[in-house]
Amino acid sequence: MADEGLKGRLARQGEDALGKLAQDLLENPLVNGAISRAFDARERATQAQEAALGALNIPSAADVERLTRRLRSVSQRLEGIEDGVDRLDGRFAALNADGAGPLAGVAERLGAIEAQLAKLASDVSLLTGALDTAPAPVPREQERLEVDKAPATKARKPPATKARKPRTKKSA
Repeated sequence: MADEGLKGRLARQGEDALGKLAQDLLENPLVNGAISRAFDARERATQAQEAALGALNIPSAADVERLTRRLRSVSQRLEGIEDGVDRLDGRFAALNADGAGPLAGVAERLGAIEAQLAKLASDVSLLTGALDTAPAPVPREQERLEVDKAPATKARKPPATKARKPRTKKSA
């Protein structure tokens, strides 16, 4: 038990010492400047790499990562759609399993409607055959009648224009 307490104390002291050392290093302007220059150099190298890969028409790691995330998103959406289709398929199968669902009598009703339409079509064709659909002949007297022409309208005279007075030059 004393070993565990000693071990825990040593671990805590080691962590405290490392934390103090890291804090001192970060507060040191020389180390802090070196770290920021290293991060800047890394950023410039990454940009140069992406530019070179873009010039060669090769996707960068960021492009591949973006494409991977998008593909995962599409895959999740597709799985959701598949689940929805499976649920609809199950409901449809349950409706038609017992034959007493709302879709059970649709085929019979459609057949009855088609039979009524066929009967109506035959009735209409019988009626049109029974009626003389040809127009009545025009009596001979009406054939020779001439339709009165509209009386000719008198041509209008253009309105008279007023004579203009000649301009006179004013003397200065």
